[in-house]
Amino acid sequence: MPLLVSGSAKAFFLSALPHSKRMSNSGVKTRLRGVVFDMDGTLTIPVIDFPAMYRAVLGDDDYRRIKAENPYGVDVLREIEAWPPHKQRKAYDTIAEYERQGLERLQIMPGAPELCAALDSNKIRRGLITRNVKSAVDIFHERFGITFSPALTREFRPYKPDPAPLLHICSLWGVQPNEVIMIGDSLKDDVACGRQAGAFTCLLDQTGIYDSPQYADVEFKPDFKVTSLAEVYSVLKVNFDLSP
Repeated sequence: MPLLVSGSAKAFFLSALPHSKRMSNSGVKTRLRGVVFDMDGTLTIPVIDFPAMYRAVLGDDDYRRIKAENPYGVDVLREIEAWPPHKQRKAYDTIAEYERQGLERLQIMPGAPELCAALDSNKIRRGLITRNVKSAVDIFHERFGITFSPALTREFRPYKPDPAPLLHICSLWGVQPNEVIMIGDSLKDDVACGRQAGAFTCLLDQTGIYDSPQYADVEFKPDFKVTSLAEVYSVLKVNFDLSP
């Protein structure tokens, strides 16, 4: 497994993508024309207690059962899609309350402003895909003064891990998916979305949780893995053509 290093940055090729997708036979780097970010846990510091939220929505017994059946993570939005309307409304209200509490403590992820500024200096587009609501993205834009366009929220269906949101952004930008990289902290949502769309992917794993053997055989693996956003730009410089 080759280790890519630039300064303090470390990244691993973890996927089995064809060599031609990353670099042509002539050794010319792929032109990077857009970066799409996840929001919660990627652009912002994680503050929502997701296990507590899942238990509040699903109930303790169903949460334990669903978690045991899905060791890579619980998809609470997908779980409640088939519920009757009155039960769905109650579930969405519970989720919204946890998200509201998270917004009160919202903090930008270290390295995010610098990474966005570096992308802007190279005229590389920045987009966002989140399973949070539009009002949360609006607050992020207003509070931190960094905007992403387009910014697709869970009001856009189908949402991650379906590739539709990323393909929609590529269409709006007029670029091919293999000219874009998706950056996020979730294998099951962000990496799966990017890989299924045909884009490059970068997993933000701050704590090394995805080094656990339980994730060794996941279906969708990232092209790159970093422990902080401060590492990302160096990874992009080494592996892509960033010229405006």
